[in-house]
Amino acid sequence: MPAPIPFAPSAAAAAATQNATASAAAGNRLISSDFQTFLEMLTAQITNQDPLNPIDSSDYAVQLATFSSVEQQVQTNDLLTGLIAQMSQSGISELAGWVGMEARTAAPVHFDGAPITLSPLPAILADEAWLVVRDATGTEINRTQIGLDGAEITWAGADGFGNPLPDGSYMFEVENHANGSLLGTTPVEHYAMVSEAQNIDGNLILVLDGRVQVFASDVIALRNPT
Repeated sequence: MPAPIPFAPSAAAAAATQNATASAAAGNRLISSDFQTFLEMLTAQITNQDPLNPIDSSDYAVQLATFSSVEQQVQTNDLLTGLIAQMSQSGISELAGWVGMEARTAAPVHFDGAPITLSPLPAILADEAWLVVRDATGTEINRTQIGLDGAEITWAGADGFGNPLPDGSYMFEVENHANGSLLGTTPVEHYAMVSEAQNIDGNLILVLDGRVQVFASDVIALRNPT
């Protein structure tokens, strides 16, 4: 498999990068403060619980998983802010080289009858994970239990009864469970060909297979076509 191509900021985006770095530092301070508050609340819960009816350990697992998810999202948002700032400075010309390449995103997948390779991202604390498939209306059409190692999955485009699905866009997510409790959902990523780059009201948009549109800031990696 070709290795993903890392992003390299241009010289024209130097000022934007400095601003993004300052924003990221502020975000890190916020995370540290929030984590301290979270620990204090958790300690108070443990100290004040009824010894005859202690809080179930799965409740703690859910709280930890929730905080971890929020923390990761804050850090991701900081990184995306920096990327967006760089792109805004350099203009859409920076994306010209992306057209014709494959972009990795968690956007809806265009299915045309050919099997699709998916990269699920199960939660670290999960002891059970399910791949959930939804059609363009958001209706669940299939779910399959998957491993917790994040290994790639080949999706053949079938419903829960094994019947072939029509061409179109489909959405995927991982439903995570721990000790019988739902932890929440995590993304499923895949590669799709970039056919067009647009600048709409200052937002840099990429058009993928099947006219699926994503923000350029939602691209996780790039690679040459396989």
